[in-house]
Parts: sequence; C-alpha cells; structure tokens
Amino acid sequence: MSRPRILVAEDDESLRRVVQVQLEQAGYEVATAACGEEALALLASAARDLVITDLKMPGMTGLDLLRRIKADYPEVIVIVVTAFGTIESAVEAMKLGAYDYLTKPVHADALRLIVGRALEHHRLRQEVQSLRLSLDRKYGFENILGRSPALQETLQAAARVAPTDATVLIRGETGTGKELLARAIHFNSHRRHGPFVTINCGAIPRELLESELFGHVRGAFTGAVSHKKGRVELAEGGTLFLDEIGELPLPLQAKLLRLLQEKEIEKVGAPQPLRVDVRIIAATHRNLEAMVEDGAFREDLYYRLAVIPLELPPLRERVEDIPELVTHFFERNKRKYGRERLVLPQELLLCFTTYRWPGNVRELENVIERLVLLTPGEQVRLEDLPEF
Repeated sequence: MSRPRILVAEDDESLRRVVQVQLEQAGYEVATAACGEEALALLASAARDLVITDLKMPGMTGLDLLRRIKADYPEVIVIVVTAFGTIESAVEAMKLGAYDYLTKPVHADALRLIVGRALEHHRLRQEVQSLRLSLDRKYGFENILGRSPALQETLQAAARVAPTDATVLIRGETGTGKELLARAIHFNSHRRHGPFVTINCGAIPRELLESELFGHVRGAFTGAVSHKKGRVELAEGGTLFLDEIGELPLPLQAKLLRLLQEKEIEKVGAPQPLRVDVRIIAATHRNLEAMVEDGAFREDLYYRLAVIPLELPPLRERVEDIPELVTHFFERNKRKYGRERLVLPQELLLCFTTYRWPGNVRELENVIERLVLLTPGEQVRLEDLPEF
C-alpha cells in the first residue's frame, strides 16, 4: 500500500523543515514548496493527497493557492496554517473549501491528529465515490440482459424517462426483474446519489403498513415509544420503490395519492403534514385496471401512478434471451462457488428454451445456481438437468 502523499507550502524555511520531518516520521511521503507558485508546479508534476499551506506567503497567498487547488484539483484536501491572531482568515479558508486549520506554532500532536483525520476523510470520500461508480455500472440499463424486441422497447422507454422525475408504474409477472428495472431508472437519474428505498406492500401486515410507510410520532399508539421515520421520509431526495402496489389497502391509497399530488405526508399521530421530495416508482403483477373496475383500487391513484407505464415481458415471451441468461448465471455461480472448471455444453442450452418458466428470470437463476452446486463432475450432463 502506497504512503499518503503530502505537499507542504510554507515560506518560513525552518517551519517548513520541522513540519516535513514530523510528517515523515509519521510515515507520510512529503514534498515541500517555498511559495504558492512552486506548490502549483509540484501539484502539476505529481498527484498529491493533501496540501498544508500557510495563509500568509509572499506573492501568491495561501487563500489564492487554496482557490487554485479547489478549481484544478478538487479531490485534494487542504489544511491551512495561520497565526493565532488571524483566525478569521482560517474561517474564510474553510468557507472556500479547506478541510481544517492549524495555528502557529504548529505542535506535532495536533499536526498528526488533523492530518490523520483529513486523510481518513479523503479515503472514505474516495471509497464512497468508488461505490457510487460501481453501483452506476451495476445498475446500468446495459446490465439488464436480453436482446428481444419486447424487452429492448421497455428498456429504451425507461432510459428516456430515467432523467426526469416522472412517476413510473412497472408491470410484470413475479420474477421478471421489476426491482432491477426500478434501480436502473434510479441510478440513471439525477437522484442517483440519493437513497433508493424499497417497500413490499404485500409483505407487511396491514396494521403495521401505515407506520412503516409514513412513519409515526411518539405516543401515536401503544408501543410508539419514540418517533419513527417511514420509508417515504427515508427516501428523501431519492426514490421510493413501492413493490406490489396492488396490495395497498384502500385507506392507505388515499394517503399515497396525497403524496403524489401534494408532495406531503401525514405521519401517524402527527399534528401537521410533512413536506417531502421523493420520486415514486411502483410495481405490480396484478391487473390494476380490473381492480379499479372492481373498486379494489382507486381510479385517481391508478392514473397518478401510471404516468409512465412500463411492461416487462415474461421469459416465455422472450425465449431468444434464455441462452444468454443461462450463460450469465452459470458463469457467475461458477465464480461464486469456486467451480471455474465446470463446463456447460452448448447443445444443452436449447433444453432451457423448451420450459415455460412460470417463475421467470428468478426461477431460471435459481435453477442454474442449483445446477452449479449439485453437478457431480466437471461437465454438466443431460441427466444433471432438472426435469422441465
């Protein structure tokens, strides 16, 4: 693991040398500059993780250097050094983006503490950015496998609406990948850095669903010993995915309608509504139009949800995608279970296309996982396949 790289910009030669020695003794790689111009030249020649700069230097001041660093090297953390009587300048520097400040004389313990904390902050920030990039790649539309016209039409429509805040209703049978599509829409929107919160409206007991969805205040009911944020509030600034929206009871449908129309919710027991900023993506395997006719689903809510209706076709209607999906799941599970030498002959791929897959992609994925785990030899045989 490479050592953190620090640049010290200080016109006082003795102080510059003291800081350099203290940092090198702490295990850091240190370069020094006597002025702001020299510091910029060093930054241009080699990457640095952190810059420590005196605020008062001849020529380019520390504040000017800070501005240049934040403009040209925004990932570099800056710590400023100031005389005890000029704390106002340090405060101004922090408003411009400095991480923290040190006062003269610079004490070794304070220096190591602040530098260590700044570099840990830098590491965590890079880790978060890396995770965000990996999520963006993981949930890109191109990672939803399949080239069938029906699926591609849905993906193209989803990609067009993703950058907007339009409400989306995803329809499809169980196991078709509705949540995966919802995540792709979220991670390709301007809300990608906000939370993606899910709730399955059919998996939570009805008597708990209102509190789980909208939250409650202390004393709202027996057992409500503290305030609780609901899923809507937890999704602030991001996306709320309402899975199996057809299972939502009628009284809660009215509350959801208010959220869509007014952008506000009523927490259980709260005296006044709460404003929220949330995008709604809903999904269902039910025929909501038929439920509207039967009085089981509000017509006004249905039209609010179905601003952008997207249909995910069942796997039996995109048979041409099955070989690609089988290969993908097979290779992934080989890596997962350490069976890299296991081979699936091409001629066996056709066997998977004759089955109707009532559980859709999820069922196919489970079948392939079991196949990788239970195949006794290093090549899958016809008798190893399940009876379709």
